[in-house]
Amino acid sequence: MTIETSFNGTLLIILVMALVTLITRWGGVFVMSFIPISHRVQQFISAMSGSVLVALLAPLAVEGDNGARLALLATAIVMMIWKKPLPAIAAGVLAAALFRHLA
Repeated sequence: MTIETSFNGTLLIILVMALVTLITRWGGVFVMSFIPISHRVQQFISAMSGSVLVALLAPLAVEGDNGARLALLATAIVMMIWKKPLPAIAAGVLAAALFRHLA
C-alpha cells in the first residue's frame, strides 16, 4: 500500500499517526484504571521509566558520534550533581551543540 505524499496524503498520514497516538495513550490510562496502585506497582512504574530511557540511550552511546557521547556524559554528570532533569537535558544539548560547532 502506498499513499501519495501530496498535501492530502501527508495530512492523512499525520491524522492517522495522531489517532494511533491518542488511542495508545488513552488505552494505557484505561487499562491502568482497573489495576490497583499498590507499592509494588508504583515501584514497577518508576523502574519502567528508567529502563525505557536506558533502552533509548544505549544505542546512541554505542553507535553515536563523539558529540552524542559527550552529550550523554554531560547529561549524566549534571543529573548526578543537581538531580533535576531540565538542567541535565540542557547541558546535554549544549554539549552536543558546542562539540559539533567546534569540530
